[in-house]
Amino acid sequence: MRTGGDYRDALRDGRKVWVLGEGRVEDVTTHPATRPLVDEYVAWYDRHADPEWRDLLLAPAAPDGGRTPWAFLPPQSTADLVGMGRSFAKTTFLSAGNITHTPAYGHLIALGVLTAVQERNVSNEQIRAAETYRAMIAATGRFLTFCGGSGPIGHRLNENPETRAALKLVRETDAGMIINGRVGMHTSPAYAEDVYVGALNGIRIGEHCASFIVPVGAAGVTTVCRRLAAPSASRFDAPLTSRFDELDGQMWLDNVFIPWDNVFLVEPSPEPIATWLLWHHLYGWLAKAEFTLGIALALSHAMGLKEHELTVDYIVDLIVEVQTVRACLTAAERDPSFSVGGHCYANYNHLLPGGIAILKARQRISELLRMIPGSSLVVAPCESDLADPEIAAHLEATFGGGGYTARQRAALLQLAADHVSSALDARESAFELHASGGIPAWRGRLRRVFPSYNELANAVLRVIDFPMPEIDVSTIPAAPLAPRRINAPATRKD
Repeated sequence: MRTGGDYRDALRDGRKVWVLGEGRVEDVTTHPATRPLVDEYVAWYDRHADPEWRDLLLAPAAPDGGRTPWAFLPPQSTADLVGMGRSFAKTTFLSAGNITHTPAYGHLIALGVLTAVQERNVSNEQIRAAETYRAMIAATGRFLTFCGGSGPIGHRLNENPETRAALKLVRETDAGMIINGRVGMHTSPAYAEDVYVGALNGIRIGEHCASFIVPVGAAGVTTVCRRLAAPSASRFDAPLTSRFDELDGQMWLDNVFIPWDNVFLVEPSPEPIATWLLWHHLYGWLAKAEFTLGIALALSHAMGLKEHELTVDYIVDLIVEVQTVRACLTAAERDPSFSVGGHCYANYNHLLPGGIAILKARQRISELLRMIPGSSLVVAPCESDLADPEIAAHLEATFGGGGYTARQRAALLQLAADHVSSALDARESAFELHASGGIPAWRGRLRRVFPSYNELANAVLRVIDFPMPEIDVSTIPAAPLAPRRINAPATRKD
């Protein structure tokens, strides 16, 4: 696999990036708005060669002695899922769950695309192209991110239904298709090398919905990212937001060429592509909860509350949420399901309850961490205040003591505030409620996959001593998921 330096070099591909509030970014590897997260992705790659991380991030040696990164392994067994899950847990914790889209996540997207075309079975050529792409990013470490394909609000509200589609098919050629339009929010578009654009984009090829993969640096592609979450570039004042902002954005396409090998005809729903993504989502949410618990434990010590009964109750509440998700992930990996192509994935019957539980608890988890330090979380000094001779001594008297200097205690308080009271925290909450479908979508998925409706309903009837009607409640899982926002179909331009 390539090094972090190789990845950094690959980002100098002529990409056109605009960050709202910052303007045009000529080089994402050097611009102050984007360089910190580039550095984090560089570290992600280089960690695979670090002896301290090697056994956690690499699968056991093959007969030829080679070791595949868990990030790029197509899982075949429970052991594969457990190894991959362990690597996801450890790496996502480093960013408090804020770096959700990594090259590992990109490989799961590619694996989902392969599964989607295998299920659709349009042609052997489609399946070969999807497997070729998946194998390519597994071999090279190329970074893929995901966009469902829906258009931005301006497209969806156009008066003419024929212009509401996110994208328009300009023309087809022997080599591929040329498209125009704009697709809505997706994560890490400034840092990825490719974007998979799902079938909600409105383009149809014959009778099929078209999805495709497009390089971020391709001619005619513009990436427009949201404003920065960090209130300061200081690692002391904003230890998380200054480093781990993935910069969600839109992608604008102006006569962009897509080769046929990168076009995949799939169903409109993104569910097959998400086969492994929900599993990774839950590891990200677990990392956020574990990080919250870690800060709570540290603050209970720093604030002199480790023997305070109510504070300990708060900590136990956090432990319950963390252990619930851990248990669901453990069960999902050890009682797996298999795709139509024979790949192993986390069992949704165990996975989905964990996601629903953490989605319900997420606001409470943040509230608990805000309550533990009390008002000190609001008035904690910044790095510049602690360095100012006019006020530093007074701040030492105010925030020091009990084995901590003012700087040490303030650093922990700033970490807590940045974790649960920042723009990045608010973004994460709003994004997950939208991008993953939130509780309604997770409940709908669980409703569809739960296997025991009729079995349980009829089993309890055996307790009754006389005949009862056979129960059939199969309409419950048969109900469709709530539809996503779907654009009008794109029409070919004459």
